[in-house]
Amino acid sequence: MDNNLDNVNYIVNTYSDMIYRLAYQNTFNKSEAEDITQEVFMAMLKKIPFKSEEHMRAWLVRVVINKSKDYLKSKRRKVLPLDEHCEISVTDKNIHDRIEEIDKLPPLDRQVIYLFYYEGYSAKEIAKMTGKTRNAVNIRLSRARENLRILIEEGEGND
Repeated sequence: MDNNLDNVNYIVNTYSDMIYRLAYQNTFNKSEAEDITQEVFMAMLKKIPFKSEEHMRAWLVRVVINKSKDYLKSKRRKVLPLDEHCEISVTDKNIHDRIEEIDKLPPLDRQVIYLFYYEGYSAKEIAKMTGKTRNAVNIRLSRARENLRILIEEGEGND
């Protein structure tokens, strides 16, 4: 039992910040992000054991995304589809310096930017976790970069 408890403590200590940040990126609500974090760990207790730590991490991300979607549905929030088809790249360095602009992005854009740049997942890995195709993730990432570029340009115009 102590070994299992140590394993749970390790998982909580290692992944709670990531889970909370991802939940907050999706909900913009601190208390809801905290609740989602707890719900994810409760679900994890029912799921243990995992095939590998990589499998567990991907599973945790998937559960956070699903729980965040449930929250957004319950608030009856709607995200409008993006019409932009222009690909403008934003460098990795710029991404990490642009948290304020990233927070202004629609939830789906924030999610893909966060998973790709902050958590270091590839488009293929994000596709697996979200149940989307790799092409859909690449398109979302491209659109998110374009939206971010627009927000950055608007912000610089106000300075």
